[in-house]
Amino acid sequence: MKILGIDYGDARTGLSISDATGLLAGSPSVIHEWNYDKLVDKLTALIEQEKIEEIVLGHPKNMDGTVGARAQKCEALADTLKERTGVPVVLWDERRTTVAAHDILHQAGKKSKQHRQTVDAVAASLILQGYLDFKRRQG
Repeated sequence: MKILGIDYGDARTGLSISDATGLLAGSPSVIHEWNYDKLVDKLTALIEQEKIEEIVLGHPKNMDGTVGARAQKCEALADTLKERTGVPVVLWDERRTTVAAHDILHQAGKKSKQHRQTVDAVAASLILQGYLDFKRRQG
């Protein structure tokens, strides 16, 4: 079962697709798109092309656990993707994922200016891998 991890952003949306066994996050990439409708079209095409069976979408709650404007945008995207594709969407708490992604890039020797191009893909991979690990622990 292939699962798509998404780190949704206004300008850049990070993506990661699991291997067919659903054990490892991989294929990190970024869609550069400001227009919501065009982004949904691109995601829908990818979901169909890759035969995605489940989507895990980062849900950026506030540090106190409340849902703010950014999380509401993610909830709306989840609803839209479910309607357009029929693929189930799981909202996954992604607090501090982007911070962790920046740390990983820094430790890999990437300069801060270079982070912007890849941080969303790394964040999507972290979201997806966290979800895959959770599913494996649940049996």
